Amino acid sequence: MRLILEVDVISKQISHYRIKRKLGEGGMGEVYLGEDSRLRRQVALKVLPASFQYDPVRRERFLREARAASALRSPNIAAIYDIGEHEGTIFIAMEYVEGDTLSQRIHNAPFPAREAAEIAAQIADALDEAHGLGIIHRDIKSSNIIVTARGLVKVLDFGLAKLVQPPGGDPESYRTTALNDNESSDQWLEPTVNLGESTTAGLVVGTVPYMSPEQALGSVVDHRTDLFSLGVVIYEMLTGRLPFEGGSTTQLIDKIVHQEPVA
Repeated sequence: MRLILEVDVISKQISHYRIKRKLGEGGMGEVYLGEDSRLRRQVALKVLPASFQYDPVRRERFLREARAASALRSPNIAAIYDIGEHEGTIFIAMEYVEGDTLSQRIHNAPFPAREAAEIAAQIADALDEAHGLGIIHRDIKSSNIIVTARGLVKVLDFGLAKLVQPPGGDPESYRTTALNDNESSDQWLEPTVNLGESTTAGLVVGTVPYMSPEQALGSVVDHRTDLFSLGVVIYEMLTGRLPFEGGSTTQLIDKIVHQEPVA
């Protein structure tokens, strides 16, 4: 009975948001196009799947995304409007960005160098905002980046974000400490666990083809892991393929750790 009720709710309405259609899904939730009946605007509704509602790890990661993204004020990061629970369904209401993901655009053809540079600069601005507040994204990849028809870039999905400074801490203190390999930095940073090629809550932190060597090995990471992933995205935009490829996760990690990509 509960499952039938939840499916019926998602097919029609969540709180004051009317569901129009499903946009996609991933390890951390299903995303729907909705309409805010109060403000009369379209939103993207991210809903924690019913099977995860009572999983404390997945619930915490879902809420972490809302907290992390809501603190950011970059025009290149999708804004968070609301978070709530409706009849047992936890949801995040966020800015609906109409456009194509970079992965969709890259599938058609590589980017001209100038356009790739302009997109990369906007992604870097978004990361600068996040890193300045001590937030590591940890899953920068072409499918988490949308480009609108006017060329505006939006970074999505902070579901794997990690806060790497104490609450109320000084961003400059974070930068200094995170860059020093000492015991104090380990108190703020957590090791990354890699168990596969896709992002799955509780199993994988990141997406293997885009990981830095440290992230792929499960080592402590800081904001530089996002910069490495950005480099992978730039390479992908310019060439139409990933810099590191392998027949298995083990082969792929070995290449990321020990090899240089084709120039």
